[in-house]
Amino acid sequence: MEKVLDHLKGKFATGRFVVIPLGITIFILKFLFSFADGILGTYLDELFTAFSHRETHFPGLGMLTGAVIIYLTGLLATNVFGTQFLKWGDELLSRIPLVKSIYTSSKQLNKVFKEGKTSYPRAVFVEWPRKGVRAVGFVTAEAIRDGEKMVVVYVPTMPNPTSGFALFFREDEVLESGMTVEEAVKFVVSGGMVVS
Repeated sequence: MEKVLDHLKGKFATGRFVVIPLGITIFILKFLFSFADGILGTYLDELFTAFSHRETHFPGLGMLTGAVIIYLTGLLATNVFGTQFLKWGDELLSRIPLVKSIYTSSKQLNKVFKEGKTSYPRAVFVEWPRKGVRAVGFVTAEAIRDGEKMVVVYVPTMPNPTSGFALFFREDEVLESGMTVEEAVKFVVSGGMVVS
């Protein structure tokens, strides 16, 4: 009987370690699909309902339409006329007061994701928010302030690294983490559960 219970516990634990990550992955993918499909899908559903005079829904049509729009925008952006048009639109959006801050911030965030691993030169530890507590941060720039070399460190919040704090530290206050940038990003996104 004890062998049966040990067998059941062992297989259950192993199964749990396989099923939980798979379930979380499916849940996140389902959420992302619903979110992406919902952006244009609701408008397309209303459009089809108006034409057919009956309620119509095509799952995935909003996502497919979004992909086509992104492709056509890329096609437009790679020709001479499209480049000029996008440059004009970029300048226009960069002049509108409220839109300017949102648009330029989203462009900078997009640039960070586009550049990938190379966007941060190194991952470091800094004592923050108080002495004795070390936070993982990413060096984003170096600057001279009042004749002293300062390091700008972006300290992300967990588990969403797109929000955080950009802080100035003296060079001697920045400690090497011993992690690559990719390992540090995994650490932050996992809430500290993935430690290399």
